[in-house]
Amino acid sequence: MTRQQQPHTPYDSARRIIPTQRNLHFNVPAEQIASWNNHSMHLSHFLNSLSIFFPVGERFFIDSVRNYRDAIADPDLKRAVKAFIGQEAMHGREHEQYNEALFRRVPAARAMEKMVDRLLRLVQKLPKSSQLSTTIALEHFTAILADALLNEPRILENAEPHYARLWIWHALEETEHKSVAFDVWLAVRGRGPLAYLQRSMGLIVATIIFWAIAIPFYLRILGHERQLSNARGWREILRYAFGEIGVLRKLVRPWADYFRPSFHPWDHDNQHQLARLKSLTNELERVA
Repeated sequence: MTRQQQPHTPYDSARRIIPTQRNLHFNVPAEQIASWNNHSMHLSHFLNSLSIFFPVGERFFIDSVRNYRDAIADPDLKRAVKAFIGQEAMHGREHEQYNEALFRRVPAARAMEKMVDRLLRLVQKLPKSSQLSTTIALEHFTAILADALLNEPRILENAEPHYARLWIWHALEETEHKSVAFDVWLAVRGRGPLAYLQRSMGLIVATIIFWAIAIPFYLRILGHERQLSNARGWREILRYAFGEIGVLRKLVRPWADYFRPSFHPWDHDNQHQLARLKSLTNELERVA
């Protein structure tokens, strides 16, 4: 049996990564909210529409993991959970500022955020294990999106620097803590057949619901901007999502990897990306 196929226990000695909480500020320029990525509304608003999910989503993730904090015996995992909560809180804070710029530009986007909040409040009425299953599914989805962004510099090519730094920081920290919620799942639910079925169904349902909401959000924002008939903009986004760059097209295989019974987030070892956190922090100190 290869290493990739072996079951994992939380925080085995070869993969121990304790996230670090960082209190960073990005001060994105609100006046560029619709054009910050390569002067393209289609590209900028695609990522803007994803940002709508983050503040309320991060709070949901924090609560889902907190539900099991007292059930965790491993001291390293306890430390990682504390740092995970701190990182997610910082992500929520920075994306709240980011989203305020979007809400001023597209007032309907505030109602979109409230819709996501209502949906997650409904999920919080489910059993705690279902909430955690939803969290680890969405954390997997976020981690593979983050890895795609970090590996493909063309996504943020010619982007406004403040926005670019925020997205890179978020992607790096999502990478740093990508196994924390999953390791909590292993600690409290294990790898039995019922646990496997629950986490697998969590990803299927979460993926369907996420895109069923995110795509209409994106289209509504473009409609507000009178960009739905902009053929050049659609060519740009299709190139990024499914064409030459193909970010979403390339996500299919890592997304499906989640369904291996022995799956662990660090089976895809991209720890080398984390070296960028120090240089990013130094860069923010220089421009502060």
